Amino acid sequence: MQIENRKLDELGYYLLAGSGGEGPATLMDEARRGEELGFGTGFISERWNVKEASSLVGAACAVTTCMQIATAATNHNTRHPLITGSWASTMHRLSGGRFTLGIGRGIAAVYNAFAVPAVTTAQMEDFAQVMRRLWHGEVVFNHDGPMGKYPVLVLDPDFNEDIRLAIVAFGPQTLALGGREFDDVILHTYFTPETLQRAVKIVKDAAEQSGRNPGDVRVWSCLATVGDHLAEDLRLKKTVARLATYLQGYGELLINTNGWDPAVLQRFRDDKVVQSIAGGIDSRATGDQIEHIATLIPDEWLEPSATGSARQCVDRVRKEFDYGADAVIMHGATPDELEPIIAQYRASVG
Repeated sequence: MQIENRKLDELGYYLLAGSGGEGPATLMDEARRGEELGFGTGFISERWNVKEASSLVGAACAVTTCMQIATAATNHNTRHPLITGSWASTMHRLSGGRFTLGIGRGIAAVYNAFAVPAVTTAQMEDFAQVMRRLWHGEVVFNHDGPMGKYPVLVLDPDFNEDIRLAIVAFGPQTLALGGREFDDVILHTYFTPETLQRAVKIVKDAAEQSGRNPGDVRVWSCLATVGDHLAEDLRLKKTVARLATYLQGYGELLINTNGWDPAVLQRFRDDKVVQSIAGGIDSRATGDQIEHIATLIPDEWLEPSATGSARQCVDRVRKEFDYGADAVIMHGATPDELEPIIAQYRASVG
């Protein structure tokens, strides 16, 4: 196969990036276009509005033929395990083995607001182990573990399905769990190079300590990729506003992970413009508000991203591999927005 047509298994992107763009109906075109450009994996995140994961996965699998479709992420505790297991096995068969079930911890404050119990690391580990057993035809009797009590769990005794499992990981406990039990570990955006290197080491060490081949666990860097061929206001929305939204929701976790200054986060949260925005900054703020917010965020906090010309973006993406990532998600942009960067990436191979 010629290099121009090579499927780029080491690259992924998000369908309906951010809050969902123009709505879920655009997903099919984005899936087709991403596959046409050669992305190895199309990721789907879940929001409880018009981004319900199982519906989007079905649509994406139906309009593609070779690209992997992965959730990154849904939550294991918002569906009965048999519903989730059945969904995964259905998508696995429907797509010819191209589905990855990716789960994440979620945000505790959101769970509390909706009276959903917070997720623990032990629950996610228990869930992964039970799913593997169910997909390989086992009947699970009297399960009593962190994910709950179930008299019987069974999908089909004739099953022998190898379905990929992924986990979105932030802290060391979840990273280590990824190394022990999962096939893909998906990191967060705006991780510094040092944080990325540390995360990869935790995953790979945990895999080795549990008797697995560390090379079998694929660690994905999630790298905001926003070229300067896009309009400035759109670039600010995809970088400044996106990072600001993370700082709204779980700023302490992000700055503690990266070793950033908590005083800067407090100044950001105390700012009157920030406080005046009811909802996520990336979806609610005006252009003027985003420009003001840009003055509150240090340049070093925005540095872990691919920006500038297509060549500069590709050079930055390649650094993620140097830092230890096995694969890179070009985060926050549509396939059409990423096209010149993909063209440059292909041109620079070899």
